[in-house]
Amino acid sequence: MSDSAVPTVPRLIVETHPVDDVKLLIPLIDPRHPLVWLRKGQGMAGIGEALRLEFGGAGRMLDACAAWKDVVAAARVTDPVKLPGSGLIAFGTFAFADDSAATSTLIVPRVVIGKRDGRFWVTKVRVEGSDEPLPTAMTRPLGPEYRLTLLPGEVSADGFRASVDAAVERISAQELDKVVLARDLVGHLPAGADLRRPLTDLALGYPDCWTYAVDGFVGSSPETLVRVSHGTVSARVLAGTTARGADAQADHDQAVALATSPKDLDEHGFAVSSVLAALRPHSRSLTTSELPFTLKLPNLWHLASDVEGVLSDGSTSLDLIAALHPTAAVAGTPTETALRVIHELEPFDRGRYAGPVGWVGADGDGEWAVALRSAQVDEAGDITAYAGCGIVADSDAEREYLETKMKFRPIVEAFG
Repeated sequence: MSDSAVPTVPRLIVETHPVDDVKLLIPLIDPRHPLVWLRKGQGMAGIGEALRLEFGGAGRMLDACAAWKDVVAAARVTDPVKLPGSGLIAFGTFAFADDSAATSTLIVPRVVIGKRDGRFWVTKVRVEGSDEPLPTAMTRPLGPEYRLTLLPGEVSADGFRASVDAAVERISAQELDKVVLARDLVGHLPAGADLRRPLTDLALGYPDCWTYAVDGFVGSSPETLVRVSHGTVSARVLAGTTARGADAQADHDQAVALATSPKDLDEHGFAVSSVLAALRPHSRSLTTSELPFTLKLPNLWHLASDVEGVLSDGSTSLDLIAALHPTAAVAGTPTETALRVIHELEPFDRGRYAGPVGWVGADGDGEWAVALRSAQVDEAGDITAYAGCGIVADSDAEREYLETKMKFRPIVEAFG
């Protein structure tokens, strides 16, 4: 049953123009309400809101897909640039759980500045009949520096360890194969804090990740949920984690240990299988490597697998996030049992953590990440950050707790 409330779709007038070199995107965005999608210095930054669509309930992603098609059908778009992210686009973020209190939303900015493959553009969007002036895209200096400490929220360290032990017992009883459990940290921004500061730290510190900001939800995710481009589909699956080594030899040893760990390989296998099962109805030609590779990030190693294919049914990126979410990498296996165990063992609403975050274009193409290494900032300045890990039969509670500390590091350092 859908809880989405879709308003009458206005007619959007969208004009994209190529421009000269755009050096940096983050200094152009709103300090309090940033909109950005960035990886390796490329992506899009949005300013203002021409249209906001909100959704909820189990049908939130498919409702968004239907609403977006209505928006596109009504729009008048001029786009001589014709690159991924030019023309009419919406930034989006979706709640993890069907019963979450968090709003799932698509936002069409009034101005989008983009850069990709050495080309740059500006898209301006207005609602037909409106004479409201467009916001100005100009570089503004970052606000004063600030540092804050994020403290345990609803789940203490001991509480998290106890949840891991409880999950292992249920896995040992063959109730399920894997479940992903998370814990939270909370803090509060100083008055007038500029959210572009932590976003800058994330983009510079984790250039290979998707740095994002949508509706107060900010983060830097290493995991591509799905990318759709001109009839092709791809995804990057991450599951299995270990810390970086203190020196080159120790770092190498850590990577080898991860690549040969039965526990981590099992966890990774469940995640890859869930993605392949979700995509097979939409593609007759999926490929992935037999063995995962080790992906090096500044603070940890992941086991990773890339999945690629050609779409056979005309699905959009919104159709596919609905098919894929939640993967075993963020929920567990079997999915329905894992979701029930999460609901029983986690004492909080995950909100948008581990849900899809990204963008969709007028043609349905888009890029979506799993919303990891994330924090939600509300209008009052309260921050809630999340990190989780996959629990399997031989998981150790202390090791899993330390893994969440590693995964919190990007957000903790960006804000602190």
